[in-house]
Amino acid sequence: MRLLDRYLLREFVVPFAYCLVGFLIFWVSSELFQELSDLQRDQLTAMEIVSYYGWKVPELLLTVLPVALLLSLLYALTQHARHHELTAIRAAGVSLWRLSLPYFLVGLVCSVWLFVLSEVWGPRSQEEAARIRKSHQPQAAYLNSRHIKNFGFPSGLGRVWQADTYDLETGDMATVHVGWKRADGVRREIVARRGEWSDGGWVFIDAVDTWFSNAPSVFPFRVVTPRLDVEELSETPSQIRAALKINELFSNPRQAAKRPQLSLREILDYRRIYPNEVRNRSALLTQLHGRLAGPFTCLVVVVIAIPFGSMSGRRNAFVGVASSVFICFAYFVILRFGLTLGTGGRIAPWLAAWGPNLFFGGLGLMLMARLR
Repeated sequence: MRLLDRYLLREFVVPFAYCLVGFLIFWVSSELFQELSDLQRDQLTAMEIVSYYGWKVPELLLTVLPVALLLSLLYALTQHARHHELTAIRAAGVSLWRLSLPYFLVGLVCSVWLFVLSEVWGPRSQEEAARIRKSHQPQAAYLNSRHIKNFGFPSGLGRVWQADTYDLETGDMATVHVGWKRADGVRREIVARRGEWSDGGWVFIDAVDTWFSNAPSVFPFRVVTPRLDVEELSETPSQIRAALKINELFSNPRQAAKRPQLSLREILDYRRIYPNEVRNRSALLTQLHGRLAGPFTCLVVVVIAIPFGSMSGRRNAFVGVASSVFICFAYFVILRFGLTLGTGGRIAPWLAAWGPNLFFGGLGLMLMARLR
């Protein structure tokens, strides 16, 4: 790495750290003020509250990190412009594109970081935060919160699952009934005292397995067994959990249009259970493209900030900062508006998610090319 790159990064890292930590403190304080009464009702200790918000950091970073990156980059560039450092660097034969390389690398690293957080840490963080909130509940209340009574689940693969209770965490079912029609026309029904997911397959305890032939003259074939392993059932507990979460999310279109709220794994699990889903296709694909396009917000704000923050002169620097903040505000508004249109099926899902990135990213690149 050249000496110039190290200098630019050093002058950028300090305001970036201040902005990121400051915004996180502000955001957590705001969340704490709103949820304090609920946290007290749940009887959380001070350390549990700290742990609770620690697990919520990935969700906060999706909003805080691009804003902190924008403001810190604008501050660093305007400081260089005020002291005519950018003019001296460019007079030495360094182009604006080469000068901006370390900032683009920072934007790329932040984009990858956001993607990893949302995919790897994000789903687990939601579960851990919910677990901390319920840690002081009575055992019966905790079990009720993770069990679905009178469970009914029509799979998109042609199978209908029913159970008295279903455990969201383990997939265990009590008094379970599963029925489906096979490819050869034979209908199969399983009734069991208990069903559980074990070693990558479904196991039914004290089961009655009945086969109904499509020939009217053939009597049903029935087997009673204390243990029944069924490899034909491909729905996994994680897929069922994802389907339940997505169906609940799509029951409220306004909630689904706020932001990408599903991980790629959850979306792919849902598509495996409902491969021919049409009703929620637009909303699901919008969430998919939104999850892929979301982390690139960091690169977009870098592209927007560089041409405005690099303007020389005190007056131009102030105008550049104000213009850049206004454009980024418009970018986030249009991004939210695009997700709403994509969820409602009014525009193509890929355009809803990637359109703001392509437009504002292209605008920033064009301004960089015209900057002298």
